[in-house]
Amino acid sequence: MATRYWAVSLPVQGSNSPSSLWNRLQDQISRHSFDTPLYRFNIPNLRVGTLDSLLALSDDLLKSNSFVEGVSHKIRRQIEELEKVSSGESTALTVDGVPVDSYLTRFVWDEAKYPTMSPLREIVDTIQGQVAKIEDDLKIRVAEYNNVRSQLNAINRKQSGSLAVRDLSNLVKPEDIVMSENLMTLLAIVPKYSQKDWLSSYETLTNYIVPRSSKKLFEDNEYALYTVTLFRRVADNFRTNAREKGFQIRDFEHSPEAHDSRKQELDKLMRDQTNFRISLLQWCYTSYGEVFSSWMHFCAVRVFAESILRYGLPPSFLACVLAPSTKGEKKVRSILEGLCDTANSLYWKSEDDSVGMAGLGGDNETHPYVSFTINLV
Repeated sequence: MATRYWAVSLPVQGSNSPSSLWNRLQDQISRHSFDTPLYRFNIPNLRVGTLDSLLALSDDLLKSNSFVEGVSHKIRRQIEELEKVSSGESTALTVDGVPVDSYLTRFVWDEAKYPTMSPLREIVDTIQGQVAKIEDDLKIRVAEYNNVRSQLNAINRKQSGSLAVRDLSNLVKPEDIVMSENLMTLLAIVPKYSQKDWLSSYETLTNYIVPRSSKKLFEDNEYALYTVTLFRRVADNFRTNAREKGFQIRDFEHSPEAHDSRKQELDKLMRDQTNFRISLLQWCYTSYGEVFSSWMHFCAVRVFAESILRYGLPPSFLACVLAPSTKGEKKVRSILEGLCDTANSLYWKSEDDSVGMAGLGGDNETHPYVSFTINLV
């Protein structure tokens, strides 16, 4: 599937007709650039309005196109990200079941959605409004999904992070803890390379430490988790002295109810994340089709408006879509220029004159015909 197309319109001059010009174009492409896909871009007769309104609209077309195209790419990237998370293959992007490249190359104007008798400004504003609403919905849905992901990541960090910050409930068993009227067990986080220092000094950090009560429960890349049992009345003094020697005392209360509650919360967040991802992915596929359809209608309006401004009234032009290879672009440009009026071509090659008209063609470089690029990705 091609991902880069040119939307082009050529002037129909003299006794020529769009059909005869189309035949000549097909003949030239098949003879000199046979590997370039070529399609008619069927644009209906839209309502022209006044020249002033058309000129005013032309000023906004490029900016509006960037917005609509940007939303299309934003949704596509979101789909790719969601599919990557699920390690699945992306489903083909479609508009009502039609692959997007086929929708472009076999474009049919949706009269029910965009009546051709509506002013061009009204059609453009309708498209922008629809796409803006979809973009707002995307932001809300992505924020909801990311919020659940952030909560889940925070819990996972607590369960798998450093001993200095992680949840200890999975590492400490009820039998590791002594809790009575006079005695209590504290949990010490000892730097991995200070374990000898801990074992040789913890009994001397304060009075009333139960001898040989320290036991290692767990070790990670940075720290080791030790227990120590002592009299309650010296616990605060022990914490202070331990901190001065670089040992962290973690507050911990073994509660089966709290452990079960955390597990239930984790399970719920995992279910919520899956449900949000599936819902967001389905919405993205549907909304991408809507935005892409709106974008192609916008491109049709753009070709029509720029053709009227370029070639004049009544509308008489051939609109088409091509997908030339990078190495074949120069040859295709030459073919398209050869099908334009010679004097017109010379005018657009004139440096002084073309500066004043730059921009009507849509791309940075100017041509004696309407041309702009549609990037599907």
